[in-house]
Amino acid sequence: MTTIDLNADLGEGVGDDDAMLTIVSSANIACGGHAGDEASMRVALRAAKANGVVVGAHPSFPDRENFGRTRMLLSPENLDATIRAQVRTLVELGEAEGAPVRYVKLHGALANMAAEEPSIAAVCFAAVEGLVKDMAILAIDNSAQAEVAEALGFRVIREAYADRAYQPGGLLVSRQMPGAVLHDKTAIAERAVRLAKDGEIIAVDGGLVKTRARSLCIHGDTPDAVAIARAVKAGLFIAGVEIRAAL
Repeated sequence: MTTIDLNADLGEGVGDDDAMLTIVSSANIACGGHAGDEASMRVALRAAKANGVVVGAHPSFPDRENFGRTRMLLSPENLDATIRAQVRTLVELGEAEGAPVRYVKLHGALANMAAEEPSIAAVCFAAVEGLVKDMAILAIDNSAQAEVAEALGFRVIREAYADRAYQPGGLLVSRQMPGAVLHDKTAIAERAVRLAKDGEIIAVDGGLVKTRARSLCIHGDTPDAVAIARAVKAGLFIAGVEIRAAL
């Protein structure tokens, strides 16, 4: 049977985390950069554990004002320090709550920059080396993130986005552009099935992007995120695709 991981960004103080955790198989928990604090992290960790959902850390630029979606220029030393501090906090809380952190997924503008620039990806992933045994990286497929993480020896889970528009080269369309975020749940579900079954995404120019992604993201802060997630889950079920965590 074809399987795919379904992940969502949670613990961000927006959306319905409780409902999403009954649908997804992996949860990317905000750990203090763009959103989240120790209290919200504990709540998210406990809820993920209660639902049998695998936990990942979701670090970002330290930019709460812009929800981590504005590009920043940090020195390698400062970028290393903020990523390590964010992930370490969630790792320690996860150990205390019996909900171990299994992977890291970068958020927002930092994720996009790391997808484009190997040097940024290298700093981010080197920052989390050694924090958890067998730490994996959830990385945007067809990007520098995936290439660098593999070169550094991490287990890599390649990811695609059900609710985002794609450039012909395989990277995401900037959120500054119209149509970058998709909202039609039926169309999103159809995209998810095509990706899971055929390894294809339709880009904004109508061309096909081939992908090896085995994890599919639905943004928890998107309006109607839960309805979208339910439509995706139903579409995958009808198509004979099982939702299963990649770790």
